[in-house]
Amino acid sequence: MAAKTFDVGTPTIWSNVTAGSEPQDLPGRSSLLILLLAIHLISAIASAQAPPAQSPETAGSSGAPTGGAQSSTTAPSAADTPANQVPSSKTEKKKKEKRGKIVAAPIPISNAALGTGIIPVVSYIFAFSKEDKISPPSVVGAAGLITDNGSRALALAGQLYVKHNTSIITAAFVRGHLNYDFYGTGSAAGDAGRKLALTQTGQLFFGEFLHRIGWKFFLGPRVWIASSSITPHPDSSTADQPVLSALDLGTSPRALGLRLLRDTRPNRFYATAGTLFDFKANFFQVDSTPSASSGLPGGNKTYSFQPYELTFNKYMSLSKSQVLAYNLTLCAVGGQAPFYGQCLFGTKNELRGYVPGRYIDTRMFATQLEYRLALPKRLGLVAFGGVGEVAPSLGKFNGDNLLPAIGAGLRFLLDRKYHVNFRIDFAQGKNEHTWSMGIAEAF
Repeated sequence: MAAKTFDVGTPTIWSNVTAGSEPQDLPGRSSLLILLLAIHLISAIASAQAPPAQSPETAGSSGAPTGGAQSSTTAPSAADTPANQVPSSKTEKKKKEKRGKIVAAPIPISNAALGTGIIPVVSYIFAFSKEDKISPPSVVGAAGLITDNGSRALALAGQLYVKHNTSIITAAFVRGHLNYDFYGTGSAAGDAGRKLALTQTGQLFFGEFLHRIGWKFFLGPRVWIASSSITPHPDSSTADQPVLSALDLGTSPRALGLRLLRDTRPNRFYATAGTLFDFKANFFQVDSTPSASSGLPGGNKTYSFQPYELTFNKYMSLSKSQVLAYNLTLCAVGGQAPFYGQCLFGTKNELRGYVPGRYIDTRMFATQLEYRLALPKRLGLVAFGGVGEVAPSLGKFNGDNLLPAIGAGLRFLLDRKYHVNFRIDFAQGKNEHTWSMGIAEAF
């Protein structure tokens, strides 16, 4: 059944789109792992908005990004009701004046690091200004995370498109705990497969303001204020486990950053043309206050690190039912970064086929190509492959430590208007395979 939305006050089940795409805000990897969750949840809420009701040519001339993460909902606009139409009753007049819609859904997810579960989402989608017919709908809402490995989280977030889509304001607060495995840092540690179970508890505030500067580019500052506490759960049956620094156990990171974005995709849910350029730089200062009972080396300390991330996607139609999609991700981290502030391979589908975070280091690249085929009966198929690597410095990249992956997936069309798919992917990596599922394409 296709995804559905209803007006305010009507109970809804909405097939939203999560960020296997960005947030798609999917910033996240270059900061704390708990921040990665935040971006995932921000994307889940922000994805409630749909592209503005205009043609790609019109959108392009406005200089606004038509990309985003996800959904099949549009806010009421003048296009919905002709200006010369006179309401025939009080009921019609009342319906016409409704400003937005409430949507809700349990979004299924499957992640090799956090397990299988759902992201329940409730959001309100609305036009920030009734006079603004150019900006995409704004959205505020809440999202949660519940998985079978015990991970739990709650996020409150909002994203506002204002002044004829010349400015984008995003803010979120997230609190929760994640259960996952730490494999150590470096290619050798990832290959060895030794792991230490961790529970990371934290909270954060994230804010970002982007303003259009011309040539379809958006530029603006961002801020992070967070706290994180990690509890290791060593396996008493073996001493062969990764070593964790006490400096990583209790941290209070805060950062100012910068983002440069250019998105020319005519449909962000299923791009058939256009490009995405997304550069993010964050400058963190961290107060580390590890517990004295940890027994690990280290002590109270203040340090800094600087993650930089570049994502470039390109999309090309081969025919009405065939699309070729390309993705390149680059990551570099300077300073003294905790393991969860380094480049975490696979956390944003930079290559499916790897447990997110198994390969960690201060430099990373990943590139992949995906073929997408739309079939009758709402079905679709994809095939993908790529290669990447992590290293401690640019000069340490070599062919011996490459991380290849190949895979295929099945798609089911949830919404015809914006081509929103439910996806199930199988991928084989260097030393393991993964199954994943979600809403919208992986990139």
